[in-house]
Amino acid sequence: MRHLSLGQQLLLFLLALALLAILYLKFYHPPLPTPKEETYSEIAIEVVGEVTTPGIYLFRNPPTLKEAIDKAGGVRDAFLQESTSLSDLLETGTRVAISREFSSSSLSGQPNGENPDTVRIKLGRMEANKLLVFSIPLDLNRASVEDLCLVPGIGESLAREIVNYRRSKGGFRSLEELKNVIGIGEQNWKSFQSYFTVTSP
Repeated sequence: MRHLSLGQQLLLFLLALALLAILYLKFYHPPLPTPKEETYSEIAIEVVGEVTTPGIYLFRNPPTLKEAIDKAGGVRDAFLQESTSLSDLLETGTRVAISREFSSSSLSGQPNGENPDTVRIKLGRMEANKLLVFSIPLDLNRASVEDLCLVPGIGESLAREIVNYRRSKGGFRSLEELKNVIGIGEQNWKSFQSYFTVTSP
């Protein structure tokens, strides 16, 4: 067997070190952290009524009332009065209903340009089925029997027990109180809690 020269031995030694370093980095060294993608919770707002394109719109951050209306194409053939309420931030699950208020000029046949119609804006909550589609919890103190039946694992009888308990106690004070409802144990409560929130009764 031919002996390797000093240069060849040195080259083999360096190759072995490089191989060991690669194996170490691959199997023993944790991978370098990669920049995380920006994560955010989508804010779902429903805009209905006198707008160009009614529907549910998603935002990265809580929008102002004006931003939600603009996203729906703006008010249709009416005048949106500027007010401080238009800068109010909306929370996810808000339903914005816009209706027209006819001015005296429009009723008398005068041109709207002189005295345009204004609109009335009413804020509420989206319907329960829409809230659940967007993973927005239902308010235990507002949900009806029909709403509660939309939650997986809750049938009509259990939904009625929840509503009866709410009436007898004057409302829920916390999610944990749901455990006190007949038919809901610790395991059920764990599976239900992500579907609900509690506001003041």
